[in-house]
Amino acid sequence: MMRIFSIFVLLFCIAVYSDTLTGLVVGVSDGDTVKVLDATKTQHRIRLYGIDAPESHQAFGQRSKQLMSSLVFNKNVRVEYTEKDQYGRLLGTVYLGSININLEMVKAGLAWHYVYFAKNAKDIAQAEAGAREKKLGLWADPNPTPPWDFRRMTKKNRNK
Repeated sequence: MMRIFSIFVLLFCIAVYSDTLTGLVVGVSDGDTVKVLDATKTQHRIRLYGIDAPESHQAFGQRSKQLMSSLVFNKNVRVEYTEKDQYGRLLGTVYLGSININLEMVKAGLAWHYVYFAKNAKDIAQAEAGAREKKLGLWADPNPTPPWDFRRMTKKNRNK
């Protein structure tokens, strides 16, 4: 009973402390980061919560960026966010109308569920399982390298 109450309080706090930003997507850095220009002409870097897309120089990195661009570039979106990451980007869920873009990237097989930061994102976990089963996008590769491993390997190679 206490556990259920704790989960309710946590979800309530997230809902209370989340904020919303609306604006035009003016840039797509990769499959999980976009730039949004709000009504005051302030530009915000948005890191899509709960997902991690392949790096640009990694297999499927360009396809992931292309899909993100086709979905949101030069379109008005709504971003629901709760915090900033270590790089100053807003961590949030991007919506185009009622379409959850974070989820769409994973459903297409062009982003991973970022379990380390979003272990309770069941919808994203289910979307990844569906993409894996259908061998969509990066799941067509028999052994795709997660971006967090790719970054670690790249960093090790630079330090040699």
